[in-house]
Amino acid sequence: MNRLAVINVVGLTEGLIGIHTPRIAAFRASGALAIIEPAFPAVTCTAQSNYLTGTTPAHHGVVGNGWFNRELAEVQFWKQSNRLVHGQKLWETLRTDPGRQTPGAGTAANCFWWYNMYSSVDYAVTPRPMYPADGRKVFDVYSWPYSIREEMKKDLGEFPFWGFWGPAAGVDSPQGRADAATRWIAGCAKWMEDRYAPALNLVYLPHLDYNLQRHGPYISKPHSQSPEDLTSHSGKVGLEAVSEINPAIHRDLREIDAIVGDLLDHFDRRGVRVVLLSEYGITNVDQPVHLNRIFRAAGWLAVKEELGREILDAGASRVFAVADHQVAHIYLSDPSLEKPVRDLLKKTPGVGEVWGEPEKAAAGIAHPRAGDLMAVASERAWFTYYYWLDEARAPDFARTVDIHRKPGYDPAELFLDPKIRGVRLKIAWRLLQKKLGLRILMDVIPLEAGLVKGSHGRRPADPRDWPVFLTRHPELLHGNRVASTDVCELLRRHSGAA
Repeated sequence: MNRLAVINVVGLTEGLIGIHTPRIAAFRASGALAIIEPAFPAVTCTAQSNYLTGTTPAHHGVVGNGWFNRELAEVQFWKQSNRLVHGQKLWETLRTDPGRQTPGAGTAANCFWWYNMYSSVDYAVTPRPMYPADGRKVFDVYSWPYSIREEMKKDLGEFPFWGFWGPAAGVDSPQGRADAATRWIAGCAKWMEDRYAPALNLVYLPHLDYNLQRHGPYISKPHSQSPEDLTSHSGKVGLEAVSEINPAIHRDLREIDAIVGDLLDHFDRRGVRVVLLSEYGITNVDQPVHLNRIFRAAGWLAVKEELGREILDAGASRVFAVADHQVAHIYLSDPSLEKPVRDLLKKTPGVGEVWGEPEKAAAGIAHPRAGDLMAVASERAWFTYYYWLDEARAPDFARTVDIHRKPGYDPAELFLDPKIRGVRLKIAWRLLQKKLGLRILMDVIPLEAGLVKGSHGRRPADPRDWPVFLTRHPELLHGNRVASTDVCELLRRHSGAA
């Protein structure tokens, strides 16, 4: 049996591997690369659940990064309990393999893959702020067992939460380096290896994700290739494709490559087999689509006033959208509106497809958590959660980083509002107020969806923008294209399971 580390390089695609990623390119050249047919939707929680269960959302239930809880009448995003993911997980499958009979042979560590709380892994670390009753938000991590949290922070320092998400993620700031959060997670993975030598070590490296969404991956689109053309495993990338990578992400590629290279060296020294993979590929976008504003104009969306601000009332709405990058779940409380909603969506610029039950079933997402209809963006479009018509009446959380309160995903959280003069002085003032014990609103996030230049969720037209599976053991791959649900079995093979 082999011990296995699975390094998830978020946003990595074949089109990005080249002169700026020499260690990743060398890893590819030493073995093989397969493109992964993207999960649907191609977002973090769904892709990871496909990989770890070998099933689709119709079975494991993770229909996106969030969805509408019909019983509670609440939109819930970025929940963390592993019990939301139905079915047997990879590490549970490995433990039942007859070849794993030695003590510790079935142990598993999860370093920041999602749904990392209350799972059956032996060791877990995941981002988890504390929320005292006085209204503060204290950045921290959650661990299992509890004891390793303090041990790890003693060795690695506090987790740089500011660099994990928000306007400081992926950029240099007074708090530290652009890649600080990803480096800490890599350190966490090495810490787990050195102390516990788990049979399976899941490692999440998000650094590429930030500037790919801010700037987009390309200054112009590389020539499209069909999957049948992707037969080379030499690790070489054409200079024409390399030259078209957006210079704004060159540094990010070099930084993630260095982090991956350091992990490869560490695991190699300890005899651990490594797989590199990604969840999705990010493509250029320039067309935000505000579905909830469209439904509001049609008289279907319910909005209530609270303290002079407008709040989407999902439970009272006849139709509303839960936007998740390039996919939106459309929930209907009145089934008679299905045809009018479908007709309206089909006429909406930026909406590429509208799915009902047959299409959802074909895509493996026919689950009660999914929307009654689903909207899929066209190639260069993405969906916002915005529903207000007047910025002055937008909810207070709209201008903050608040991934749980917003009824949809908001990539504008990666930006500082360019309309605020002296925005960094405002941040410093807010932090001083916080230190003085005052309640603050870090209201520095823009309401300008047009700032976002990269997105994901739909299946990109060009397979070079699909996620990848890289291994030094090409004999364990059957072809250069695999389904997202095949990844679980591929990882099982790489562990040496019978």
